[in-house]
Amino acid sequence: MSDITVIRHADLILRGGRVHTLDAADTVVSSLAVADGVVAAVGDDRETAALLGPDTEVRDLEGRTVVPGLHDSHLHLADAGNSWNLQVRWDGVPSLADALRLLAVRAAEAAPGQWVRVVGGWSDSQFAEHRLPTLAEIESVSADVPVLVVFLDTAAFLNRAALRALGYDKSTPDPPGGEIQRDASGNPTGLLIARPSPAVLALAILGAPRLAPDERVNSTRRFLGELSRRGVTGVIDAGATDFGVSSVPDCYDALRTLRAQNRLCVRTALNVSASRPGEEREELATLLRGLNFGGDDMLWFNGVGEGLALDGMDSSNFAEPRPELPGELGRHLEPVVRLLVENRWPFTFHATFDETIVRFLGVLETVNRDVPFDGLRWAVEHAETIRPETIDRVAALGGGITVQHRMAYRGERFLKRYGPEAARHVQPVMEMLTRGVPVGGGTDGTWLADANPWGALRWFTTGTTLGGLEMWRPEDRLDRTLALRLFTEGSAWFAGDQRRRGTLEPGMLADFAVLSGDYFSVPEAEMADLESVLTVVGGKVVYEGGPFAAR
Repeated sequence: MSDITVIRHADLILRGGRVHTLDAADTVVSSLAVADGVVAAVGDDRETAALLGPDTEVRDLEGRTVVPGLHDSHLHLADAGNSWNLQVRWDGVPSLADALRLLAVRAAEAAPGQWVRVVGGWSDSQFAEHRLPTLAEIESVSADVPVLVVFLDTAAFLNRAALRALGYDKSTPDPPGGEIQRDASGNPTGLLIARPSPAVLALAILGAPRLAPDERVNSTRRFLGELSRRGVTGVIDAGATDFGVSSVPDCYDALRTLRAQNRLCVRTALNVSASRPGEEREELATLLRGLNFGGDDMLWFNGVGEGLALDGMDSSNFAEPRPELPGELGRHLEPVVRLLVENRWPFTFHATFDETIVRFLGVLETVNRDVPFDGLRWAVEHAETIRPETIDRVAALGGGITVQHRMAYRGERFLKRYGPEAARHVQPVMEMLTRGVPVGGGTDGTWLADANPWGALRWFTTGTTLGGLEMWRPEDRLDRTLALRLFTEGSAWFAGDQRRRGTLEPGMLADFAVLSGDYFSVPEAEMADLESVLTVVGGKVVYEGGPFAAR
């Protein structure tokens, strides 16, 4: 039997399954025992039976697969949770006709003043029709209920009722970096276009009604339930914005309320972003002095990011040319980085393009010469077009890279703009791992992608978009075990928790998921449909579905 922690009886024993421990030897056993919130033992059924006691709960797995709980290293949890009850989701909807029917059903049920809104997480390439909705189709949903459909960070579609509610007319100016499309008379048509800034889309979202504080608690709880259903046990919130309505600490009120009520079912590490362009250093200095999340292992302050210098944030909107960063970027960024390094605050920064990462690295290397990073945890978020020599510079400074499946939604547009050679080298995860950089898996849900980690794992193991475009060569694709490690021990590094999470070995936190199918053998086309039938966090069951739902 594998090492057994000195303990008398287990609180929970799973038996008769295939438990993938993801230890260094990729050990697979039939049974797992939990005590006091940690893994007490792994082995065969007979061996863990030694820890059976009169109060031990036993779950028979009947051959099901168990994996360490998934950890999303880049998810906008607070933003999603605060608005989840207001959204219609098109994640995984197979046809545009079905998607429009969902809108019509919600519109028919809408109370006075309510909107029907879809905020990202879908792509036209997923639809059988392989196209975006037309403005006429959006208008046909309802003449009276405002309808807003946001397509990634690229465009938004509004019906006339939404335009009226927002007060958009021929006198409304285009926001910087965006376009309000107009007809021959100068009146808005209902199409908003990011060129390339998504601010024009965010302003429309900002103008829609919002949930009251108590409603946000319920909304966040429901979103967390969705994560638990997918087997997610940990998340790094990549920076809450609340679209500028509330101050940043207030964005987290629903999470803090749920934690105080002992109803927070996903371990949540919070990264705090700057929100005032040109004032990032002063804002962060003030904000971080006032934050106090304590040392709770369910909710804690993790660092700063992904917004460090807001004029340095590029876009994944491949329908438009790559944005040029301002020449004064370093003037804003360097004081922020110095503040963070001097105070030993971990940080991350958003960068889609290699050109952006190179600009940031120049500043980081300058600061490191004066104030050594000396093991301070920091990371690049996204890095879809990073080059090998840039990966080496990240490694030399001790940084990591978080990766998501955003390209699964955008691959066709990237290919059209940048060509097959650039597409072949996009998001070189194997290169990152080979060059020794910590890599964490994530989703960037729920606006720029959906929050389904199994869909992300499909991308990392196939390199294939939602529309079926194969972007990666076979040798660039990750095998399923390696991909899963990105979402377990890989992501744990970015929360500074790699010694407690990521594997199912004795002494590690008892965070795991029993799956609806075998991740390691299920057909590629079915991978995104996987979910958990039993999710456990700290030894406590937080979700039961399928065969366990009736208990």
